Amino acid sequence: MKTFRWLWIRPISLRLKSVGSAGLENSPFAKASLALMLLLIVYAATPKALAQGHENTFADFFTPLVYPVQNAGAFYPPPVFPSFAQLPIVRPLPDAFQFFDGTRDPEFSSWERRRNEIMAAVENYEIGPVPDCHDCTVTATWVPPAAGSSNGTLTVNVTRNGNTLTLTAGVYIPQGMGSGPFPALIPMEIASFSFPPFGVFSFPPPTPPDYGSLPASVFQNLPIATVGYVSTDVAQYSFTSPSNHTTDPFYLLYPELCEGVCTGVTSNGVSNQGEYAAWSWGVSRLIDGIEIAIHQATNPMPIDMKHLAVTGCSFAGKMALVAGAFDERIALTIAQESGGGGATSWRVSHQIEANGTVEDVDDTNYDWWMGSMYQFNGDNVFKMPVDQHELMAMVAPRALLETGNTEYYWLSNGSNYVSSRATQLIYNTLGIGDRFGFYLDGNHGHCATLAAENAPITAFVNKFMLGQLSTNSDVEVYPNPADTVDYGYPIVVFGGNYAYYFPTMDYGRWTDWWGTGNPVFPNNWTTGGTVIMSLDNLPGFFGFPGVPWINTGDTVEGGYDLALGGNHPPATVSLVNGTITADIACQGGDSYTLTIPLPAQSYSIAAGENSPQPTGDPLSPLVFQGSTTATPPSGISQCTGGVAAHAYFSANGLSEDGDGNPGGPGLLTTDVTDPLSVQFHLFDSSDSQGTFFSSPLFVNWSPLTSADSTNQNPVSQ
Repeated sequence: MKTFRWLWIRPISLRLKSVGSAGLENSPFAKASLALMLLLIVYAATPKALAQGHENTFADFFTPLVYPVQNAGAFYPPPVFPSFAQLPIVRPLPDAFQFFDGTRDPEFSSWERRRNEIMAAVENYEIGPVPDCHDCTVTATWVPPAAGSSNGTLTVNVTRNGNTLTLTAGVYIPQGMGSGPFPALIPMEIASFSFPPFGVFSFPPPTPPDYGSLPASVFQNLPIATVGYVSTDVAQYSFTSPSNHTTDPFYLLYPELCEGVCTGVTSNGVSNQGEYAAWSWGVSRLIDGIEIAIHQATNPMPIDMKHLAVTGCSFAGKMALVAGAFDERIALTIAQESGGGGATSWRVSHQIEANGTVEDVDDTNYDWWMGSMYQFNGDNVFKMPVDQHELMAMVAPRALLETGNTEYYWLSNGSNYVSSRATQLIYNTLGIGDRFGFYLDGNHGHCATLAAENAPITAFVNKFMLGQLSTNSDVEVYPNPADTVDYGYPIVVFGGNYAYYFPTMDYGRWTDWWGTGNPVFPNNWTTGGTVIMSLDNLPGFFGFPGVPWINTGDTVEGGYDLALGGNHPPATVSLVNGTITADIACQGGDSYTLTIPLPAQSYSIAAGENSPQPTGDPLSPLVFQGSTTATPPSGISQCTGGVAAHAYFSANGLSEDGDGNPGGPGLLTTDVTDPLSVQFHLFDSSDSQGTFFSSPLFVNWSPLTSADSTNQNPVSQ
């Protein structure tokens, strides 16, 4: 059954008074004073709420729910970031509490500094710079609802270097529920889209009240306002990538920044910013405008600055998540079905999904991201120094609820689940576990919700927008095929069964290394014929040195053997799609991943035959099925050679019927009754250095993804 636990949480008695942002944001002394005040509060307070169940909430009593400024830690200098070549290879999820200088501190007193380091890394490697608008002039005009109406208009003008960008927000103000100030939900909206070569298509934004893709029934009869954020007032949404955005309002304000098609702005024509940087900047400017309007001399805007929320779904779910991560004036972020670049981990998606099945670094819209993020494509993703669990963690200590939808495979819900559990670990470590929740379900349309989702959304709205702090917000919902009421069995997606059995998924293998300083997996991954196994110790045997030295230009071979156990019938075992990869540590600190593709290959095994196939001889050419030339990727030109520090065998299958459909198993067999084991090794044939076989891994055949939703092993047909 689904996990949805209700816990009593002690009310939070501490609140920060809202202050005008103009002076505070622009004064380093004031920023430092605010941070010092927060630290003094943290050290002076004692935990009053004990952790209950699996959620740690000991810090709820003294940890702020929201901040009065966009970035309370803006005075922290960013770290010195390594070049792509010098970035270490980290295959598990990066440790959210480990600083770039190698130190680690999981205490909340250091979190604001670490949060700003993560933010700087996201800007440096993923989305490009998010300007702080220190050289902008922001003005705002609030026109309240006319008599008999509940809808008004907020107009925000942002001027820089003689150019002005205008945000026009439709606003809903509750009527008959007092005079406010009211909490406000900010939905991500668009009012046009570009579809080259056919032009730009414009349409009116949603009429207030607009709750985005959240169920309106949650908000009916509640004293909650809505303030629409029209993202296309900032930068145009385009159905093609890359597109020319030089005439978009934001890029007229910041001509030194460019996304999509770039000429004459960046040195190599690669965009130095993505739209999510521009769009999140726009959300912050809208909040600036709200803050100005609430102090308007006549008819001030009746909005409660301490209870703002943002929401969006799909590409707008990413938008809401980035906005909530970057602006600490947002008390609650609800990101729905955000997919790759949102809640889902870039590296986990690459590891456990077949190529082309989900949105990953290789397969996303590069108007959304800075062009240099593409250097992390393929196996280079393991050099990415941050991942999306850390983007979600940037919302902490504020509240975050994120959702997924197993009906749509390209959303990479397995990766979402792993990333969500990692984010939950971060929130629990900070003692505020009740402020993060995830809800992964299925059997509904994209950006729609089931009736069962109303309760957890209501819990987060009541607690973090309406201040009902005794509300239970322990939300951890994931699919369970045995729950036939909500999901049925098996879980069916477009193209086949869902690949993972969520109740027993080993999500902890990606975070178990945290705090050790040694980013290795504690075990292997095997589910439904999808295999990821490691040769971390690289043992040597029979004259094979344990850690082979691989020079650039060497021919490197990799291979495997298979063995069926038991008194099995005649069987055929196949590798559908696989690779062997080696992480090369070069002199001078450079590193790269060497990828050896393996051909699709089948082996016929006689009845009762238990010996390795095609052979157990580690020196035989039969067990070096793949080879490649050691060639560092672009940007790692100084590496002339290095040691193979770690090696991995992956069997991920192939995308069935194109992008967005499940990938089949990487390994298949006509006999799923008897155990199948696999082992692999490496060999540098240029200098005769290599490794012996890894320890054997037994393949777990259930559950599987297949094109036939009723068949757990297509080869057996």
